[in-house]
Amino acid sequence: MAYVDGFLAPVPRAKKAEYIAHAEKSWPLFKKYGALSMRECWGDEVPDGQTTSFPMAVKLEEGEVVVFSWIEWPDKETRDRCWGSMETDPAWAEMGAMGDMPFDGKRMVYGGFAPILSK
Repeated sequence: MAYVDGFLAPVPRAKKAEYIAHAEKSWPLFKKYGALSMRECWGDEVPDGQTTSFPMAVKLEEGEVVVFSWIEWPDKETRDRCWGSMETDPAWAEMGAMGDMPFDGKRMVYGGFAPILSK
């Protein structure tokens, strides 16, 4: 059964092109390890909330945009093998350290999800 990794990240507006380049560079590695698809979505209508919201979840700062992204896998085992490869495949190290990413990885929100409905 399919499996999905979901992510929210605060990205500086000024680093949109850099973020896209980073995502483009990562796709061949995810695909190599079995990912079926990857979507990167630049926040367009992402309202502030009073109790909870995407901006609150990533502690959005002035000049930043929330990016919502996900990777679809054929199953959880394939996904787990990919994440495990980050310890052994030097191609992942070439992507750079967490601090080299074009966003604040400490404020990224992520998780793995088992689909319960697909149309």
